[in-house]
Amino acid sequence: MLGSIKRLCLVLMISTLFSYAQKSAIYTSDLVDYQKALILYNNQQFKAAQSLFDDLKYNTRDAVMKSDCAYYIANCAVMLNQQNADDLILKFVEEYPTSTKKNTAFMDVADYYFENSKFAYARKWYEKVDELSISRNERNRYYFNFGYSLYSTGSRKQATKYLKRVTDSKEYGSQSKYYIGYMAYEGDDYDTANRYFDEVSDNEKYKEKLSYYQADLNFKLGKFEQAIELAKAQLPNGNPDEKSELNKIIGESLFNLEKYEEAIPYLKAYKGKRGRWNNTDYYQLGYAYYKQKDFESAISEFNKIIDGNNSVAQNAYYHLGESYINLDKKQEALNAFRNASQMDFDLKIQEDAWLNYAKISYEIGNPYQSVPQVLYGYLEKYPKTAFKEEIETLLIDSYITSKNYSEALELLEGKTSFENKLAYQKVAFFRGIELYNEARYKDALDMFNNSLNEPRDPIFAAKATYWRAETEYNLSYYNEALVGFKQFAERDEVKSLPERENLNYNLAYTYFKLKDYNKASEYFNIYINTKQNDRLRRNDAYLRLGDGYFVSSRYNEAIKAYEKAIQINEIETDYASFQKAMSHGYLGNRNQKIIEIKTFINGYPKSALRDDAMYELANTYVKSGEIDKALEMYDRLNTEYRRSAFTSKALLRQGLVYYNTNDNESALRKFKGVARDFPGSGEAVQAVSTARLIYIDLGKVDEYANWVKSLDYVEVSDVELDNTMYLAAEKPYLDNDTDNAIRQFNKYLIEFPNGINALKSHFYLAQLYYQKDLFENAQPHFKYVMEAPRSEYTEQAMVKMSEIYLTNSSWDMAIPILQRLENEADYPQNTLYAQSNLMNAFYQLTDYAKANDYAEKVLSKDKLNKKIESDALLIIARSAIKRGNENKAKEAYSKIQKTATGSTMAEALYYNAYFENREGQYEASNITIQKLAKDFSSYKYFSAKGLVVMAKNYYALNDAFQATYILESVISNFSEFNDVTEAATIELKKIKTEQAKTNSSIETDKN
Repeated sequence: MLGSIKRLCLVLMISTLFSYAQKSAIYTSDLVDYQKALILYNNQQFKAAQSLFDDLKYNTRDAVMKSDCAYYIANCAVMLNQQNADDLILKFVEEYPTSTKKNTAFMDVADYYFENSKFAYARKWYEKVDELSISRNERNRYYFNFGYSLYSTGSRKQATKYLKRVTDSKEYGSQSKYYIGYMAYEGDDYDTANRYFDEVSDNEKYKEKLSYYQADLNFKLGKFEQAIELAKAQLPNGNPDEKSELNKIIGESLFNLEKYEEAIPYLKAYKGKRGRWNNTDYYQLGYAYYKQKDFESAISEFNKIIDGNNSVAQNAYYHLGESYINLDKKQEALNAFRNASQMDFDLKIQEDAWLNYAKISYEIGNPYQSVPQVLYGYLEKYPKTAFKEEIETLLIDSYITSKNYSEALELLEGKTSFENKLAYQKVAFFRGIELYNEARYKDALDMFNNSLNEPRDPIFAAKATYWRAETEYNLSYYNEALVGFKQFAERDEVKSLPERENLNYNLAYTYFKLKDYNKASEYFNIYINTKQNDRLRRNDAYLRLGDGYFVSSRYNEAIKAYEKAIQINEIETDYASFQKAMSHGYLGNRNQKIIEIKTFINGYPKSALRDDAMYELANTYVKSGEIDKALEMYDRLNTEYRRSAFTSKALLRQGLVYYNTNDNESALRKFKGVARDFPGSGEAVQAVSTARLIYIDLGKVDEYANWVKSLDYVEVSDVELDNTMYLAAEKPYLDNDTDNAIRQFNKYLIEFPNGINALKSHFYLAQLYYQKDLFENAQPHFKYVMEAPRSEYTEQAMVKMSEIYLTNSSWDMAIPILQRLENEADYPQNTLYAQSNLMNAFYQLTDYAKANDYAEKVLSKDKLNKKIESDALLIIARSAIKRGNENKAKEAYSKIQKTATGSTMAEALYYNAYFENREGQYEASNITIQKLAKDFSSYKYFSAKGLVVMAKNYYALNDAFQATYILESVISNFSEFNDVTEAATIELKKIKTEQAKTNSSIETDKN
């Protein structure tokens, strides 16, 4: 370009000299300066030239010279890359619109930018050039330069227009054809590209580059053999990037020719675009391995296909499923087939994937939806499938095997075929068992009734009959339970059923609850005589047998039964010993009773019956005339058990002993103590009544009257009315006339709010309200009993009051009552009740340390009920998780798994999988989660959490497809569990960000 500028400047200089030769000498100085400036300009001393032109322009009066100077000033600015260069050119054009240098200025600037590869600037200035004003010998340069500038700035259609004008040019023809061909190649116009490339293929300058493009063109035109030949020829000569692309052309051409084994090394040698493969790249290599039956390698490639949503991805996921099946990895295959079945790019693949997904779901379970739903969904989508009969058979069977009974029942509603009704019978039964194990007895009863309403299978009808009776027993419907057990016993199918094992035991207990002690004893004896191995249940049977004899006054037989229970020594040995002593007493064997009770008191220091025993021993001493021993034992009882229900009774008895021995002063002291410390109790009333007799004997009736006035629960003149009104309420209570009893007790308490029967009335009224689920009505009455001095009703009131608070999740209100119950309970079962509920209440209030402490207390008990043991372990495990003590949690969950059922088992399995993941046992963790999905799919929260762990396992095992697919499924299927979907979203984003480094198909901004 500088050569053209020099030539132009020489012409201008000659013309300028000629012009100035005509002028007067006054301009000679300007001409000299102008010549100096031109010389500097031609020597590329643009800064100096610009300065001189600038001075000259300012001082000269010659208009032509001013115009020429403005032109050169602007041109120098362009050469110097000054910021205002463009503005100076435009200013020159504006100020001198008629200048002959206008078009030359545009061309010069454009050529300058072009030669410096600033094509966007060049294009701007070429666009200003008047094409018709350009000389013929410069037009080809203009067309090529302008065309190339357009090509470089993305205007390929316009570029082609200008480049085509110089295809016949000797200087620019080859270049223009190459670029026209290249633009056609990039625009997927392969025929045009091929034609132009062929025209310059002999040009050494382009030969090497064209080898690659021609190979690629032939590939894209489907001429795979030619593509392979050209690419292989060029492969040794290419740079690393070209070699990568040539390997891809060869590999993919061989792939399309179904020469999969040959294709593999070339496909592997491809480095990807900017170092990243896309889903199609992974698919081709994976499919090539698949066709070679190298399923491990196929999986390794297929499972890198993430975010795929096209026909290639659907095909890949289907063959990924096939590969997993060939390696017997059914859980992994399930996800792959499910994904392929959800795409409709290839309907045949979709249907085949659906079928495989349905069958595998039946085999191993499904963590996303119930197996019956999957099978039913397949039949709905493909009603004319050739596999209809097979899937229908699996569907009916799946209602049972899926164990998701609640959803199965919904699907079975309204289906009338025999097979479906049979399935309904079984599913309703299993759902009933599930609810029974969760202690939801009313719901369980409905399910067993539903099962019995479809008595298709006699075995299940028999089992439902038995478990309905068990449920009725737990609901205290003893008459109904008795009928049910008898109906079960009469069925022919009973002989083969495990429920038969304890039938006599259950019948005995039911008769016992109905107070038919003769029948109860008969069946307890039958059970004892036929069952020799179950020590715990035999122990219990002997206890209840003894109780039946005891209540029936058959004391010798009771003693023998209690002795058998003591020999077994599994449960309640202290109770059997106490009852045995009492039986001797009722037989008149007073000395033996005394011996046995004394032995009991010394032998069972922690027994809840020890205060009972002391009280009985003292009473026995009284009857045998050993007054001193009796008084001593009463004192011991009152000292060791200050809060016992027997304290007030012992004090009263002491008063009566003193009264009977004419020690009136001591008697009055005891009676007044009872009346003061236990107001309103039965003992207080009797103490007041007996004290009245003493005052009468002493002739101190006025003193008695004054004392009684200080007792707000005794009004002497109203005692008879008080008792009469109380009896009017007690009678309907004993007759189970609930509503009438409630009215009468309320009437009594209104009339005698502090009456002598007020305590009992409050307690019975509270019980009646509680039975009717009127908990708010019951509360003030239970509270009255609890706040009164300890009585025989106090402990029951604490239990019921705490139950009300626990039912309403009022943990803060329940805790102080439960703690008091724990410390004051006479019955061990109530102590256990208090501690087990305290562990749960403290857990609910996030006091995990106390929750753990109470759970440990519960576990320290002997012969715990399995359900209570499981609950305590669960609290320990959960508290440990909350406190970050995972080792302790792991140990507790491991123990839970041995006995747990239902939701507890689902939770334990989840944490087992969680700990296995933390320890790097990824495959073992997945097996645990598969069990969770198959056997406990109805517990969706832990199923969903398990899936997140499974995704982590698969990613750790380098299976990105499984990981991302599972996480996406969790996010879309379990939106009701915010914490789970949030965890899944975080994990998914992390995985995709990592995978996007090597896979260009992954979009990381989705999440």
